[in-house]
Amino acid sequence: MIDPSLPHRRYNPLTDDWVVVSAGRTDRPWQGAQERPPVEERPSYDPDCYLCPGNVRATGARNPDYDRTFVFTNDFAALSPDVAEEETAPHPLLRAHTMPGTCRVLCFDPRHDLRLARMSPPAIRRVVDLWAEQVAELGRDWPWVQLFENHGEAMGASNLHPHGQVWASRVVPREATQEDRCQRAYRDAHGRPLLVDYADVEAAHGHRVVVATDRWLVLLPFWALWPFETLVVPRRHVTRLPDLDDVERDDLAVALSGLLSRYDDLFDHPFPYSMGWHGAPETEGDHAHWQLHAHFYPPLLRSAVVRKHMVGYEMLANPQRDLTPEDAARHLRSLPAERSGEPVGGPEP
Repeated sequence: MIDPSLPHRRYNPLTDDWVVVSAGRTDRPWQGAQERPPVEERPSYDPDCYLCPGNVRATGARNPDYDRTFVFTNDFAALSPDVAEEETAPHPLLRAHTMPGTCRVLCFDPRHDLRLARMSPPAIRRVVDLWAEQVAELGRDWPWVQLFENHGEAMGASNLHPHGQVWASRVVPREATQEDRCQRAYRDAHGRPLLVDYADVEAAHGHRVVVATDRWLVLLPFWALWPFETLVVPRRHVTRLPDLDDVERDDLAVALSGLLSRYDDLFDHPFPYSMGWHGAPETEGDHAHWQLHAHFYPPLLRSAVVRKHMVGYEMLANPQRDLTPEDAARHLRSLPAERSGEPVGGPEP
């Protein structure tokens, strides 16, 4: 086994790529940019928020007085279902085609001052159900349904109300295509889904596991790129979110609560991240090689004001990280599953 303190590369079997690990670089002096932590004091209702219940959005549409979750078509959608299928290639190097699709906003809770990390497991369970409902509905018309959340100003969130998005498209995008190819190749070679075997390997020794429940594992992938990146994976073989049973959905809410509370506790500050779910595409054929999973990509490295940037070598040569996934997992695992006085939750069922 390679000494993890030495510079080395780790293979990502999900994307057929490599990441350079340079342990100890977090000890170097830092005189670079520091993010300004956002002020988190927010009211439970903001009359100027486009996502709060009863408020008028930028287009003039009025939100209902919702008391749980709320979904609407994005007023400034990046994709449109009204775009006709068309392709052009005046030269082999100048190819383009239209991309029909649809985009929705998913409000997680009516309270403006909440975030998933401060919601109770029953309130998070309602978000899990919302995610599953969106995949089931949109998957009837679109081959790819991408659920995601950009949390925090550092991740470009334009509104701090607790919400996520779903984009559905005719095209299966690059990351999903890579994961599909790699998972299929592994199952063809070994007869089992890649992430099912990987979860078993991680559960056996626990070095990179952050949260372990009866039905879910949350772990730092062996090949993690971002400093505190995590992978959320079910313990049984499940291809899509709608396939989760009630017990698995309840347990997922507990696992997410434990992860997000630790994230906030890491630097004693609300933790920014981009996260999203990857499940089997809604295309024809056998998808038994797929395993449902979620990626969490947080940018923070040293503190609430110092983040990891993908620049220089990372952009021009190879992705690289500054501390080992094992050390990052150890940091997160040592933190309490709940912050003091949290979660505060939304309305109970």
